[in-house]
Amino acid sequence: MDRDTRLAAQRCLDAGAAAVVIEVCDAQGSAPRGAGTRMLVTPQAAFGTVGGGHLELKAIATAREMLRTGELAPRREHYPLGPALGQCCGGAVTLSSSRLDADALSRWPVPAPLFHLQLYGAGHVGRAIATLLATLDVVVDWIDERDEEFPADTVFGTPWPAHIRSVCVDAVEAEVSGAPAGAFYLVLTHRHDLDLRIAEAILRRGDFGFLGLIGSKTKRQRFAHRFEERGLAPALVARMVCPIGVEGITGKQPEVIAAAVVAQLLQRP
Repeated sequence: MDRDTRLAAQRCLDAGAAAVVIEVCDAQGSAPRGAGTRMLVTPQAAFGTVGGGHLELKAIATAREMLRTGELAPRREHYPLGPALGQCCGGAVTLSSSRLDADALSRWPVPAPLFHLQLYGAGHVGRAIATLLATLDVVVDWIDERDEEFPADTVFGTPWPAHIRSVCVDAVEAEVSGAPAGAFYLVLTHRHDLDLRIAEAILRRGDFGFLGLIGSKTKRQRFAHRFEERGLAPALVARMVCPIGVEGITGKQPEVIAAAVVAQLLQRP
C-alpha cells in the first residue's frame, strides 16, 4: 500500500536508517506503474513496488549498490521494458534513485485514501471485509454496539492498522451524520431492524457514494417498501445495493462474500 510505503520511509528517517527512494519519473505506453509511484529500499528490505518483474529487480539492485558504496548522488535510468528487460509490457519507464532525506520525504505526497467507508457490523462478514480493507489505502469507521465482537487482530493474526477505527456506541445509526459527503456505507449488522434504521439514516442524508445492504432480494423489496411508506423517493431508494458483491462470485462463506464486496467498492468511481 502506498501509504504504508511512505510511513516506512518516515520511520527510517526518524531512526536515521539509510534507505533509497526509487521513483517512477516518467512512464510511457504500457507500463506497470505510473509516474509518481515510489518504493523504498533498505539494505535488508523493500517497501512498495514500482511494478515488479525484472524492472524492479534492477531498481533494487541499483539501490542496494548505492547503499553499499555510500553513493549520495541521485541516479536516473531509462528502461525500454521490451528491448532492455525482456518484458512484454511494450512501454518505457524512467526511474530515479536517491538517498532518503528530509527533502525527499517532503516531496513525497501523502496519498489520498481510495474511499471513506462506514462499516456497520462486526460479525463474521464484517470481520472478513475489515481484514481485506486493512491491506488497502482506505479509511474505515467500523461500527457496532457490541464491543466484545471487535476482534483484537485481523483474521490473519496481524494487528489492525490505524486506518481501521473501531467504534462501539449504543445508537449506531447516529454515526451516519459524522461521515463525510460521498462516503461509502456497508450495512450488515446482526438485526434487520437495526439494518433498517441505519439504511434509512443514510438514505435521508442522500449524499452517499455507495450504500450496500447485506441480504437477499426479498429483504431489499421489504426494506424498499418500508422506505417508500416513510416518504423516501423511489429514485433514492433505488440507489441502495442489495444483495451486495460483484456478480459472478458465488459462495456464502464470509471470506468469499468479503472478496466480492471489496471488489464492488473498488469499482465505484
